[in-house]
Amino acid sequence: MEQQALVDAFNRVAVASVADAVDKVCGKRGYMDSTIKPRINDKRICGPAATVLEAATDEVLPPQHALDLIDEAPRGSVIVISIAGGEPEVAVWGGLMTAGAFANGHAGAVLDGGVRDLTEIRRDYDFPVYARSVSPGTTLGRYRTVASMVPVNVGGVVVHPGDLVVGDVDGVVVVPRAQAEAVLALAQEIDARELEQAKLIVAEKSLRKGLAKYGRI
Repeated sequence: MEQQALVDAFNRVAVASVADAVDKVCGKRGYMDSTIKPRINDKRICGPAATVLEAATDEVLPPQHALDLIDEAPRGSVIVISIAGGEPEVAVWGGLMTAGAFANGHAGAVLDGGVRDLTEIRRDYDFPVYARSVSPGTTLGRYRTVASMVPVNVGGVVVHPGDLVVGDVDGVVVVPRAQAEAVLALAQEIDARELEQAKLIVAEKSLRKGLAKYGRI
């Protein structure tokens, strides 16, 4: 399936259904730790991952790989930043990076670290950022970017470049690109079954009858 069509289709299914489908199709957890959550707004995100790896340092260096990737990643990407070692309570994302991501039409950011400049981001861009924390601290003198478009671990899940990242207030799910079509088909089936099950429960005024017929909770 063409990438944009895939993204559009994933945007129409529940994130919980995507998580269940990844469990079954991929045989492993695809959802990130609950601490990776929306920090700016409740906007849903969906797009291919463009990844950055940061490592601890005492050098004062700009996050060059991240800055370059924001300009170079395909429009609609989700910028995913992982940190290794060091002090996690720092902001790996802020207002200027948001301005770049907004200008380049990216779908959102998912961070294993913190975000800052929340007032600016909300006021000027309303850009969705999912992060482990909120912190005013800078990465300068604490972290440096060491690579981009490499596999990274964020929130307990390995994210490869090009994997589909889907998130809303329920959490963030990573869908391996090679299995995205199969995950999508199953997620759509789960959504359809749950809709019919919910209708039956309401019509019959019985949760037990819904569970008995559809076997899903």
